[in-house]
Amino acid sequence: MNEKTSPNATTFPGTEHWTTRDGEVKLFLFNKVAHEPNETRGTILFVHGSSMAGQPTFDLQVPGRPYSSAMDYFAHLGYDCWSVDMEGYGRSTKDRDNNAPISQGAEDCYAAALYIQKLRGKRPLMVYGISSGALRAAMFAERHPEMVARLALDAFVWTGDGSPTLAERKKKLPDFINVNRRPMSKAFIHSVFDRDHPDTAERNVIDAFADAVVALDDSVPTGTYIDMCTKLPVVNPENITVPTLIMRGEFDGIASIEDLLAFFALLPNPDKQFSVMSGISHASFQQKNYMMVYHILASFYAQPEPIYKG
Repeated sequence: MNEKTSPNATTFPGTEHWTTRDGEVKLFLFNKVAHEPNETRGTILFVHGSSMAGQPTFDLQVPGRPYSSAMDYFAHLGYDCWSVDMEGYGRSTKDRDNNAPISQGAEDCYAAALYIQKLRGKRPLMVYGISSGALRAAMFAERHPEMVARLALDAFVWTGDGSPTLAERKKKLPDFINVNRRPMSKAFIHSVFDRDHPDTAERNVIDAFADAVVALDDSVPTGTYIDMCTKLPVVNPENITVPTLIMRGEFDGIASIEDLLAFFALLPNPDKQFSVMSGISHASFQQKNYMMVYHILASFYAQPEPIYKG
């Protein structure tokens, strides 16, 4: 992976990495970088959501869809890109007796960040989390602000008030509460795209995404669903001191805009942004308007640090 790659390439080779948490949990990390690691614009840690592992979410390859992989796109821009499978997902440990709650996922982020910093040098990371991955990422930033340069929270929810998605999910809470895992299928992945606003994603992209998800997982942990139905809020915006971007899909039912604006108002760092993404429902990187999503995120990560701070 240290070889120079053509800047005109649309895909880059990836490398597999492993680290541990608590001495017994094996966590799988995947890395894409187009340049020498010490020549990059920064390091990005991508954090996945409740129902799919890292590579299907962030390195999805769809023929004819340029930069379908977010990792390829940001590697092309000069970033050192990493994803991590939380415990219970993908290629990470799945055989322990727990349901992988949000708090545990924040610790998985910390373990991944420690590994990346040991390998690449001790500089803060750009962090992107989507859905429950945004909650994991926010909790990680709350606990370890020194490790986070910029935090992007996509499909985020704070209190859950006014969320149609969570209102429907709570009806199924009895099915989740006493088990560690719930079934995963292609039909479920399709339902994610149909529940808010149909036609925001191409059918071939949804099919490719569903195929990639079920190739790694035929079930996923219940912990994030239970937490989002019974424990919100799980993070305190007043304790998130790093520069933060809130990314809200126009049609996303995971959170009301009032809930997100209230969270945004309490973030103490003046270096903060709130972006409503036109034509987007829940899974932003798999939407028809995905290049707009990349642009919003890339602009935030590339923003110069302020010279004057009042």
